[in-house]
Amino acid sequence: MFFVHHRVEAAPRSWAAVAERLAKAKLDGGTVYGVWRSQIGRPRDELQVMTLWTRETKAAAAENALLGSAADVRHVRSQALVPTLRPTDGTAPTRQGNYAFRWFATPQAHWPEFLQLCTDAWPGFESAYDSQVIGLWQATGDRTGADGDDATGAGIHGGVRSLLMTRRPNLAMWERSKLPSGAAEADVRDKLSRRYDLCDWTVVSTSTLITAADTQDTARWT
Repeated sequence: MFFVHHRVEAAPRSWAAVAERLAKAKLDGGTVYGVWRSQIGRPRDELQVMTLWTRETKAAAAENALLGSAADVRHVRSQALVPTLRPTDGTAPTRQGNYAFRWFATPQAHWPEFLQLCTDAWPGFESAYDSQVIGLWQATGDRTGADGDDATGAGIHGGVRSLLMTRRPNLAMWERSKLPSGAAEADVRDKLSRRYDLCDWTVVSTSTLITAADTQDTARWT
């Protein structure tokens, strides 16, 4: 499986129309894995899109296939990703919720421990907080745009850059997951804190899933 992450800046007040079009995009050799709208930490008119490809695809080619020359899109940044521990198949997320997109830049020497901490912490995290780890992808270095991108660390931070996507049912659970209750939850938090301390840089934003199959988010967030 080959994934590409797209950060799409729509023209003012156009994010909903752009999102609807992208969600229905037909891609030769690929599918739209998901479309997310900004909740906290990114501009209102910015969308995050993941595309999934059955063959290795360059970021620029995936970007062009998804968007072409759209007048209502101001700017796009795309980068190729490969899954690590998850996802293990191409099943796209469909449940609405609070989706966190967290980017890491981790020194190569710390990457094996980083992965092991994920393996050890995720089962407890998911059972304690009604949450799911959708995926942890490693950036390949293939991307569009030559300048630095402070939203993802591309062109700025070295080491292993990765994207972690987690789903919680709501923002209340986001806060709850940061405040452990009891020994088991404290152990999970210790592992996640250790992972946090291993990296050189990390940033997170939250979003909701436009392509959800259950409910649509109509709140005004950003």
